[in-house]
Amino acid sequence: MALTYPWFLLGLFAVAIPIAIHLFELRRPQRVLFTNVEFIREVKLVSARQRKLKHLLVLASRIGLIACLVLLFAQPFIPAVEQGSNSNGTVGVLIDQSPSMAQLGQNGQPVFENAIKEADDLPLAFPAVTQYSLSEKSKPTTASAYRAEVQQLQISGQAGELKLASSLQDVTSAGPQFIFSDFQKNSFSAQTLASLDTSRQTYLVPLAGGEASNVFVDSVWLDDAFIRANVDAVLRIRLRNGGQKAVPNCPVKLFVGTKQAAALQLTVPAQEEVTTAVRIRLDGEAAQQCRVELEDSPVVFDNAFYFMLKPSTRIRIVEVGANTTLNALYGNEPLFSYQHVKAQLTDYRALTDANLILVQEASSLSTGLRESIRRAVQQGASVVIVPSALPASRVAYISFFRELGLGAIQWQEQPAGKAPALQDVAEPSRQNPFFKDVFVGQSRATGLPKAAPVLRWSRSSNDILRLRDGEGFLASFSSGKGNVYLFSAPFSQGYSDFTQNALFVPVMYRLAMQSYQQEQQLAYRLNDRTFAVNLSDNASNRDKPEQVFHLRRDSASYIPTQRIQGGRLILDVPPGLQAPGFYTLVKDGRPVSTLAFNIDKQESNLASYTVAELKQLIGTAHPNIHVYETGAGQTVAAQYKATRVGTPLWRYCLVGALICLLAEGALLRFGERRRATPVSQVSQAA
Repeated sequence: MALTYPWFLLGLFAVAIPIAIHLFELRRPQRVLFTNVEFIREVKLVSARQRKLKHLLVLASRIGLIACLVLLFAQPFIPAVEQGSNSNGTVGVLIDQSPSMAQLGQNGQPVFENAIKEADDLPLAFPAVTQYSLSEKSKPTTASAYRAEVQQLQISGQAGELKLASSLQDVTSAGPQFIFSDFQKNSFSAQTLASLDTSRQTYLVPLAGGEASNVFVDSVWLDDAFIRANVDAVLRIRLRNGGQKAVPNCPVKLFVGTKQAAALQLTVPAQEEVTTAVRIRLDGEAAQQCRVELEDSPVVFDNAFYFMLKPSTRIRIVEVGANTTLNALYGNEPLFSYQHVKAQLTDYRALTDANLILVQEASSLSTGLRESIRRAVQQGASVVIVPSALPASRVAYISFFRELGLGAIQWQEQPAGKAPALQDVAEPSRQNPFFKDVFVGQSRATGLPKAAPVLRWSRSSNDILRLRDGEGFLASFSSGKGNVYLFSAPFSQGYSDFTQNALFVPVMYRLAMQSYQQEQQLAYRLNDRTFAVNLSDNASNRDKPEQVFHLRRDSASYIPTQRIQGGRLILDVPPGLQAPGFYTLVKDGRPVSTLAFNIDKQESNLASYTVAELKQLIGTAHPNIHVYETGAGQTVAAQYKATRVGTPLWRYCLVGALICLLAEGALLRFGERRRATPVSQVSQAA
């Protein structure tokens, strides 16, 4: 046994007080009235013996009371088997606030509530003067302030792998640290353990729930990114079961705006995914708030998935060349916004906002024009290059190809004085996604075009059309965030009859449709660091760089870190944005767009480390990391005290003091001798 405060043993000198009182009581005379002398002698002898025994018992109880009180303040304890090297520093506490902590534990309560209770009891294992740090950003506080902070914690939609890992690395308090988490396998690994400070004692407290099913929406997407108002579109919904039990006939509902667009039931096996298709229609030109709702319990934090759908704006097409060859194709179609500019233009703003740039046999390409097109492609635009047959333009085109990052493009020499040799274009591959739905109802592509190529390349990202000899006629190349589509032959007569062929219209339409970029994603994740939104000319307002965008939901408003780059608004997810749902992007009090946010889908995968798996993961490489098991009838604080602090004995001292006090009271109350019998009654008895 050891003492926390051994100087309190000096209080044992107070034992002399009841001893002195006892000696004084023995010397005090007592008067007894009685008439029968012989009877008095017998009574006196018996009373003296009883009085002596009673005084000794009272003395013993008083001495025991003082001794127990002294030991109570001295704090005796049985030393622990293991002694921590840094148990006297600031205690670091980290509570996982990720959405997965909302699952139910073995006791039927959310594991987050269990973590709060365990963390709230931690001060019971440490001295009263110990300070606590709840997270990497909080300052050391007292036990009462720490408990108040713990009770204010809530589940955050932004918490996840990144937040947990950064917290583990940034906690710098000198004392032991406790980590309360469900330790999901997709966010906690051996690398996370390696990032912990080896000079500190770390205690992992796994709080995983029981085996359960958990169906959630993994993702949604459209078969065609270009959505037309009042026209049917196909929406794909991918469901995944992140639990350990299969879910038969899970009810699924799709809402578009305020209307229910579909209702179905799907069976999702454990740890597998199921994809279904639903036909939807957007009424009007306004953006629609959409959501997918599931009926799946007991895990319900991810039963809703939010996303936005909006009819697509017109595709902006700019043709650069001497002739308006494609005006008849794009100019009369309401889906497209067509504009023709000459290669000698000096104002390049039209190129900056274009979705598709068509370089149509331009005889010259200035440095400014090439740079403007390159920047547009880097930001996501697409460019279609139809080469010129003029030998004088080859140098400019070679520089253009190099600036776009294309591979080795070679020019084919044409025999002087001879007409170009036309070659047949091979039949397009029906498996190529570019030709999806182009040949519907046709057994084969008829009337294939002919072309005399002036360009040749060795490799590309995708060969859309080939010649009979295997050389490319139309190919796509990746460049920055955009794409470059390159024809090997000019469209002019003598080099190709492609513009008169039946393939011309569907191919050029597909090039335009694939160049379309949505102004924003269907949905964003709360755990994303940044996200981007394309702005219209009115919203971007380049003349006012001091503009501030807000994110609003109901009465809450957030000002994220923001910047405008290339007509795109880049925002950081604000720390206060924690709940999934719809948020309105506001500028100068006017709504600009509505954004949908969801929690990280990794949180829905409930696979977690058990106590045995954590111990195996730690192994012998991390002797400073320990695992505490909850739910075994002993709290984390009690386990820490038993293994690191020792077994306190002050409670037994308190019980002993109370017993001594009660014993003294009982002796004084019931140990008095009987009152003397009156003289008259004794005389009558005689």
